[in-house]
Amino acid sequence: MNQVETTVRHSVVTERKKRKRKFNFVPYIFLLPAIVLLSTFEYLPTINAFYYSFTEYHVLAPPEWIGIENYRTMMNDDKFWKALGNSMKYFLITVPMIIILPLFLAILVNRKLKGINFFRLIYYLPVVTAMVAVAIMWKYLYHPSGLINAFLQGIGFENADINWLLNTNAAIPAISILEAWKAMGFYMLIYLAGLQAVSKDLIEAARIDGASPIKILWHVYLPQLRPVFAVTLVMATLGTIQMFTSIYIMTGGGPLDSTMSLPLYIYQKAFVELDMGYATAMGMVLWVILMILTVINYKISRGGHSVQ
Repeated sequence: MNQVETTVRHSVVTERKKRKRKFNFVPYIFLLPAIVLLSTFEYLPTINAFYYSFTEYHVLAPPEWIGIENYRTMMNDDKFWKALGNSMKYFLITVPMIIILPLFLAILVNRKLKGINFFRLIYYLPVVTAMVAVAIMWKYLYHPSGLINAFLQGIGFENADINWLLNTNAAIPAISILEAWKAMGFYMLIYLAGLQAVSKDLIEAARIDGASPIKILWHVYLPQLRPVFAVTLVMATLGTIQMFTSIYIMTGGGPLDSTMSLPLYIYQKAFVELDMGYATAMGMVLWVILMILTVINYKISRGGHSVQ
């Protein structure tokens, strides 16, 4: 018996050694184009940007190494902190709308009704519309004599002549509403895909037990949509922190920098003032924030997959 066991173990060890020696190049050949693209357009530019963040670089002259001076300047730059704070405000206002409202839209269109695909298309149209065109349209809507103020006057607000985009208190919420409206169709589709995977047996059992629609939503839909919530939460967060086009078109960061976001401030430093070194340092800070949020997304998503 011992001799048989020894022979079997020897065969297993020999087989494992053979497997270790045999290296399969095929998967790496298929991955090679992606690796080249990522290296060319992601990794190498990131390493290059990391170097420039420690230099004084104004495009017209070679970069000059100055160590951590850009980061010291950033810590004392009130405009940087205001831009970062505004980005957090965009996050706090926009993300809840993006997380909550598309869910109800998805539930609304998750029905087998005649013509429901038409409504899904209508809700998705803003997503595929260019942000520049959308921002210009909403800029006219927010005009003191625009349709929004006209609507408010029509429902009883006689003094509704708000200049939304020139009001330091109203400008950020106004832009956030635009961003949420444009992105809503995209997140609606994500929720719709999640709703398709919800167990119909659980829904039917809850209805038989007399559960109300609200209880079915809370106890059946939401627990099974936890992984979807994890993805949408971080995607919405990354999107709001990188808000640029709508702010640039509608307010340019004004009034009094009250709508200035961090990406817009980086753009101004890099392409208006040509202070590429300082702009790159701020870009690296933004990159670190995005990387942290990506890790959080991974952790939350892994936890969410445990829900059955």
